[in-house]
Order: sequence, then structure tokens, then C-alpha cells
Amino acid sequence: MNITDFWQLIDAARAEAAQSSSNREDAIALALVDRLAATSKQTIFEYEDIFDQLHRALYRWDIWAAAYLIGGGCSDDSFMDFRAGLIAQGRDWYERAAASPDTLADHPDVISAAAQGHDMALFNELVNYVAAYAYKRINGDEADCTFNDDYAKFRSARPDLEPTDMGEDFDFDDASEMHTRLPRLARLFLTPVEN
Repeated sequence: MNITDFWQLIDAARAEAAQSSSNREDAIALALVDRLAATSKQTIFEYEDIFDQLHRALYRWDIWAAAYLIGGGCSDDSFMDFRAGLIAQGRDWYERAAASPDTLADHPDVISAAAQGHDMALFNELVNYVAAYAYKRINGDEADCTFNDDYAKFRSARPDLEPTDMGEDFDFDDASEMHTRLPRLARLFLTPVEN
């Protein structure tokens, strides 16, 4: 699997989820599991490797700040779910958010969440575990304890991932700072700052 195959898989799962009557976020994860489980262990590892790289590239303060605004706060675990959710949005939204997290103010789910006071737009915990679930489906119940070990063996033959540059840290609870750094998202989720 290469990066193009990865994004095609995400797009196919999104299209399938759009046809489902289930919760859309769950449906995307389930469609990904179904599609990966129909491949091979090698493909599942390759998927997870690309997912990890994309997930890791989003580990930045500015993206965390966007998640903090959209989610009404954002813990370490929630930030994992937000990054997984961005990947599940497909290549276009992923690249837009990576280039400028403030562009998420244009995302229809974010706009809807701001209007309705809903705080979980774009967060998708299940997408973090797609490869492990697909691996378990192929290997049976014992796969819970072997996926991480087997994936670690697969990763050991690859170059180490570079540490992520998180950029400049700033105070997410400082409304003025958030309005300066993420003005469009701050307008959606925060009250205006008085000058």
C-alpha cells in the first residue's frame, strides 16, 4: 500500500459510510475494517504505517488548539481522536488542516457543531484502531495481544519516524491568543474579545 492507495481506501470507506444508516463516524471505521480485513497482514501493517505517519504529522500545537476550540477542550486522548478524525475526512481536509488549521472553520461539521453547541465534530476514536480490528478479524481472538508485537516487528525493518516539531506552544485558554492564531475558528466557538 502506498499513500495514494491509503487515501483511496479512506475515500471508499467514506462513500460506503455515507450509504449506511449507522452513526457516520462509526460507519467509516467499520468500513475501513471491512476493507482492510479483506486484504493481507502485510497490507494492514502498511496501512497502519501510513496512518501513524499522517497521525504523527498532525501532532502540533496549532492543530491541538483547533481541536481545543472545536471540542470545547481537548485532552491528550481526545487529541488522538481528533487527529484520527481528520485523517478519516480524506486527503483534501487533511491537507487543508495540516496547512492551516483555521480552515477547519469551513468544514460543514464544524460549522454545524458551532451552531448547535455540539463539541465532538471531527473526533473519531475508532479510526485509531482500524488496523488492529482488521488484524484481529483475520487472525481470530488471539490477535489482541499479537497485533502490537507483529506491527513492531514490521516497523523494525523501516526507518525510525522523525520526532514531530510541534511548533510554538501557546495558552489555549487565552481567548485573545486564540483569536489571533485561529481567528475564524475562534469567531465560531468563542465570544469576541473586547479591545
